[in-house]
Amino acid sequence: MVLNRVTYRRRLSYNTKSNKVRLNKTPGGKLVTIHATKKTQVDKCGDCMMALRGLPAIRPSRLAGLSKPAKKVSRAYGGSKCGSCVRTRVVRAFLIEEQKIVAKVLKAQSAKK
Repeated sequence: MVLNRVTYRRRLSYNTKSNKVRLNKTPGGKLVTIHATKKTQVDKCGDCMMALRGLPAIRPSRLAGLSKPAKKVSRAYGGSKCGSCVRTRVVRAFLIEEQKIVAKVLKAQSAKK
């Protein structure tokens, strides 16, 4: 009769989120535990909460070791906002500036009369 009892291989002896294990059978027929890494989340846009494309979905400790071009997209707000949200921001800013210019022109015309 084979016992399928296994123990943790690290010092933490509680079944926490950071201490998940899976069972693996070695070529010698022994059952051992393999510590699993946490699942990663894809970075999301700060405005629309959609997943950002072009960025790797890796744990923060691994992300710190990546080069700068690997962590962001070469665009304004790259790595924190998606392209469509950046486009709407630019268009909104442009229209607001246009509105200010139109208001200034109308004010100047009304002052002439």
